[in-house]
Amino acid sequence: MFKGFTQDTIDFFYRLRENNNKKWMDEHRDEYREHVFKPFRQLAAEMGPMMLSIEPDLDLRPHRMVSRINRDIRYSRDKSPYRSNMWISFKRTSGDWKENPTYFFEMFPEYYSYGMGIYDMPREVMNELRRLIDERNSRFMEIHELYKSQNVFTMEGEKYKRILNKNLPEDLLDWYQRKEIYFICIRVDDLIFSNKLIDVMMEHFKLIQPIYEFFKELTARRISANTPLLRQEFHHYQSSPEHQYNGRNPWYRG
Repeated sequence: MFKGFTQDTIDFFYRLRENNNKKWMDEHRDEYREHVFKPFRQLAAEMGPMMLSIEPDLDLRPHRMVSRINRDIRYSRDKSPYRSNMWISFKRTSGDWKENPTYFFEMFPEYYSYGMGIYDMPREVMNELRRLIDERNSRFMEIHELYKSQNVFTMEGEKYKRILNKNLPEDLLDWYQRKEIYFICIRVDDLIFSNKLIDVMMEHFKLIQPIYEFFKELTARRISANTPLLRQEFHHYQSSPEHQYNGRNPWYRG
């Protein structure tokens, strides 16, 4: 059972960042297994079946959900062999997960985050999104209103510098200018040390489930371009305010 992460988890990431080499890792591999690998696997195992209520088509095999601590350095200028962070991703079994919306949790030594986005956003999906914005499509406008009504997730993603449509208001332009889109909640608090982390993340993941379904349908339209968007009912979830990461680092004991 997942009981929360510990200060040892955070300290291990800090120490690994400062001693990023195979010799140090081999000497501290038991600590990695106990304080990092084990709680990540426990969190994935406990939360995975719950996520089926949002997406029934998930790959719940642990090695597909939890990231590896080893970095792939074959094509990277950074030859550091290990990451000082890890994540869990809830991928669908069908299609290329990198081009489909995916929920995630990630932990760094300074903070942790969770949210939903598309790892490799297809250009066709963003072009279709812009078309829907231009038309003030009712389906998109409901998604837009849902995003504006919540205070948990922030929309992020690289933007074009050149304004693509000068006639749009700022709130719609925030979507329109993106090359990619993801929704993220960044936190620094003691929730990370508790099993209650699961309940909070599930509540917040359900909050943006309509946005997940919206992008899931947009990616599916790449296969059948002439299929119209289906009308869906949207359920708005109330959620408590979040403590967003502001650069503070109360975790560090070094």
